[in-house]
Amino acid sequence: MSETDVRQPWFDPLGKFARLRLIRDLDPERDHTLIYRISAGLEFPWDYRRALELALFRTFCVPSISGLLRRTGEFARRTQKRYDDTSILMEELGRHGYDSRQGKRSLRMINRMHGRYDISNDDMLYVLSTFVYDPIRWIDAYGWRSLSEHERLAAYHYYRQVGRRMGIHSIPDYVEFERFNREYEAEHFVFAESNRAVGLDSLAMVCAWFPRPMRWLVARGFIAGLEPAMRTAFGFPEPREWEERAVAGALRWHGRLERLLPSRRVSRLGRGRKLSYPGYPHGYDLDDLGALDRCPVEASG
Repeated sequence: MSETDVRQPWFDPLGKFARLRLIRDLDPERDHTLIYRISAGLEFPWDYRRALELALFRTFCVPSISGLLRRTGEFARRTQKRYDDTSILMEELGRHGYDSRQGKRSLRMINRMHGRYDISNDDMLYVLSTFVYDPIRWIDAYGWRSLSEHERLAAYHYYRQVGRRMGIHSIPDYVEFERFNREYEAEHFVFAESNRAVGLDSLAMVCAWFPRPMRWLVARGFIAGLEPAMRTAFGFPEPREWEERAVAGALRWHGRLERLLPSRRVSRLGRGRKLSYPGYPHGYDLDDLGALDRCPVEASG
């Protein structure tokens, strides 16, 4: 067993580790889609969703990315819709597979949205890397168990195939891709007014999910949960030390409670078009997704 594989208790009455035993019998490259569906839909759906939300938010720390979003105006005018569009398209891919009819349709929508702008391959590569490594780091810190090596590699192979179908080239191997992710952030996470503007729009969206009296607390908790480099890039205030401890502690307790629950039987990955999102209260259709009008703005570099 590798160092990154989780230790299993000899007594497992809730069957929480049954799927992990199945995953270890699969090949992380050949069976990456199946392993990803198990991890994201059955083992860690709440954690995957939170981690991918954070991954999306993290990309706004890069001025070339936040600057494009700010210039188009799409994110400021329809923040919830932009967020929902991304969530839906990624869940459709995970639920149906990137080579399925629905998966190919989702990829066409993604490529059409990105194809309007001159986005550098490095920026696209960085965004792709956050989808791989943010969930891995989040689950290692807060999940009810850590990810096995098979699950880590399967996530990498899954998103590598998605990236290739998005026209992203020069995707390195697992180790080099993680190094690229770290080095890119060290170089490009700097404060910019566009970071702050898009960050504040996103924070307002998250707060709007909660009753009005709770929103100030949600905002403080959300900022406290960010890494210091992200807060600096957004120009957000530094939280009190106890606020950071409280957020981290609450997330760890969520993982401990999840560990005590029976194994999930129904996947929560991309539950279909009847599922409503805040921006689509009556359900959605893939034709609803994307910018409402063409914007000629291009990213520099």
